[in-house]
Amino acid sequence: MNVYRLKSLFGLGKPLVLGVSLLALQAALPTVLQSVDVSMTAGVAHAQEKAAEKPKKKTKRTQAMSNKIYEKVLEAQELIEVKDYDGALKLLGELGKGRRPLNGAEQANVFNTYAFIYYSLEKYPQAIEAYKNIIGIVDGPEGQQIQARYSIAQLYFVTDQWREGVDALNDWMSVSTVIGASAYNLLSQGYYQLKEYDPALENIEIAIGMFKTAGKVPKENWYGLQRFLYYEKNDYAKVVEILGEMLVHYPKKSHWVQLSAMYSELKNEDRQLAAMETAYVQGLLVKEKELINMAYLFLASDVPHKAAKVLDKGIEGKIIDPTSKNLELLGGAWRQSQEIKKAIPIMAKAAAGSEKGELWYRLCSVYLDSDQFKKAVDSCSKGIKKGGLKRSDTVNLVLGMAHFNLQQYKSARSAFDKAAKDKRSKKYATQWIKHMNNTIKRQKSLEEDA
Repeated sequence: MNVYRLKSLFGLGKPLVLGVSLLALQAALPTVLQSVDVSMTAGVAHAQEKAAEKPKKKTKRTQAMSNKIYEKVLEAQELIEVKDYDGALKLLGELGKGRRPLNGAEQANVFNTYAFIYYSLEKYPQAIEAYKNIIGIVDGPEGQQIQARYSIAQLYFVTDQWREGVDALNDWMSVSTVIGASAYNLLSQGYYQLKEYDPALENIEIAIGMFKTAGKVPKENWYGLQRFLYYEKNDYAKVVEILGEMLVHYPKKSHWVQLSAMYSELKNEDRQLAAMETAYVQGLLVKEKELINMAYLFLASDVPHKAAKVLDKGIEGKIIDPTSKNLELLGGAWRQSQEIKKAIPIMAKAAAGSEKGELWYRLCSVYLDSDQFKKAVDSCSKGIKKGGLKRSDTVNLVLGMAHFNLQQYKSARSAFDKAAKDKRSKKYATQWIKHMNNTIKRQKSLEEDA
């Protein structure tokens, strides 16, 4: 029994956890508000993780910044700190008007400062253009040019330009000597947004593998993307494996619910129930819908007593609303558990709150089973009067049986005759009429002999 809708569980069609986090990208963008490195030989900022090593290139000699340009850039940074962006832009514009053309290191620092200002003003196209200018400097600092490529990729992601972002990130990877797990995750996110799931899976697995190799716990949203991509391939067994790892490191309710749903897809009802029950026992299921789903799972697994306990506790705790429908479910669970004394008052409340007669008929059946024939007659009669019955023929059959047990034979015959008009109940109604006739004959014979 598949109780859960998988699309809603995984948030398919929505960015949510799987989408690229804007704040995460912003946090990764470089800043010029730190001290300017005159030699410009700093390494790539995102290489703090264990990364894929490439053959080292022969580095080129980098020019140094003059003290005058260095001081002007620092002055621009001070204006940026107080959010005087116009002042900073004006100051930077004056730097290119001197007698001597700016060398590569100086140009790189100026364009990097331009990029940060435009980024701060959310003028992302201009920021991208500034970073591209850094790349285009013939004698520019190699490390800063590599960083600019990465920043361009990030800005494309910020602006939802996924294809451009993926291409830019692949371009950066082709020249970077150190690639961290976060970059592979970012590339995977881009491919996910483009619905290119095979390369998305390939890259997120590299990112997760790098973390595991380094003895680190992969990030939860990385697992989430990996899980989704395997789900898209209909590899439910692998999704179960991933959820198992997630529950070790991130024991959340949503993961237990998803695990239960995956076991449902694999037709493993026992583990489906076990996963959901584990969440319930841990007190993670705290919403009405969750508790009702838990009860349905118990009922589907032929454990009605546990279903009744979940519903009863939920109603007592005022989590489950005691509507006619929910009371009907509880009463039915108690009835299946053979707890008739508990079932009757609950079903009576459910019937009293219903506008249709169907619940009165079910209550009538319970009364009949517990030999409370007068109450059975009253309940079936109310059900017929209210209407909205799924099968009036079965209601008349039960009503006839109740009248018969009260020796109200005329009323019983009338009910059986009505039931017999429906071909689905004609055989049983006819048998009851025959049985009733024989009973009346025996009673008359006994009276005559007396």
